[in-house]
Amino acid sequence: MAILVALFIVVPIVELYVIIQIGSLIGVWPTIALLLADAILGSMLLRHQGRGAWRRFNAALSEGRFPGKEVADGLLIAIGGTLLLTPGFVTDIVGAIFLIPPTRALVRRLMRGYVGRRFVVMGRPGGFGTAGPSAPSSRRSYDYDGTAEEIDADDPRLTG
Repeated sequence: MAILVALFIVVPIVELYVIIQIGSLIGVWPTIALLLADAILGSMLLRHQGRGAWRRFNAALSEGRFPGKEVADGLLIAIGGTLLLTPGFVTDIVGAIFLIPPTRALVRRLMRGYVGRRFVVMGRPGGFGTAGPSAPSSRRSYDYDGTAEEIDADDPRLTG
């Protein structure tokens, strides 16, 4: 919580400082033009990278693979695009790091290490959508029809 409060206070102050410093070096209008050009180029990069991530996500699902990498890329692309559309040079640098594929891979690796220490990921052998390691090419349908009924706590079917 304290980190979020600090970010909402510190980041705008740093952004204003950097914008003022750059404005004093190159002038007001070139600074505004640079911020606008950065936002336009960022939105184009966001669209291009977002489409690629969506295609890779759908390809992973059609291959029966768990799309963990693709979901992480989509999250980083969304955050990076948001940061690029936010006016300011510091957030633009961080947003570009999230959008450019080689640096995004580094951030994804750091994120995997961070998340891996905090969560336990469980899965079954053979991966997502396969019958197991002995039959990797066969596929199961997980579309089951079923019924549910409410039973009492003293029902004999519960003690088995």
